[in-house]
Amino acid sequence: MKVQFDRDNDSLYFRLNASKIEDSSEVAPGVILDFDLAGSVVGFELLQVSRRTPEVDLKKMEYELV
Repeated sequence: MKVQFDRDNDSLYFRLNASKIEDSSEVAPGVILDFDLAGSVVGFELLQVSRRTPEVDLKKMEYELV
């Protein structure tokens, strides 16, 4: 899994696996799911992260999990 924080866009992205993204859908305001060809979720993005998590130190949010 890979986690990326984009400070400029104030977004947090979780990539669950390396499958090719075939489609994306905003399932709730500011929550976007990415799907592979089989319809499985391969990633999700949260927009306006600083408004959703004001107590979190977002400077530490850019890292990769193995």
